Amino acid sequence: MRQLLRTAAGAVVCTLGLSLAAQAQTAPPAGRLLASNCFQCHGTNGKGPGFDKLAGESASEIYKELKEFGSGKEGNGIMAKHAMGYTDAQLLSLSSWLATQR
Repeated sequence: MRQLLRTAAGAVVCTLGLSLAAQAQTAPPAGRLLASNCFQCHGTNGKGPGFDKLAGESASEIYKELKEFGSGKEGNGIMAKHAMGYTDAQLLSLSSWLATQR
């Protein structure tokens, strides 16, 4: 009985390890998931349907603009509300992702 339990436990651990490894390999690039919140106006790849196109802009410029929106310097519109909802690390990740899009 003990041997059967050890074998079953080993199989579970092995399966869990393989599952985690597969998830790690298929994780989306940093910032991509955050960009999905921008899709209605800017598209998830920053080439949006009608608002500012962010794809290819420098990451530092995108980050600077997002920080300005978040601080309220650019008014109290929808972008201010969005930008206030992110941490600095998330804004950097989002900016970097959009900058890599072409």
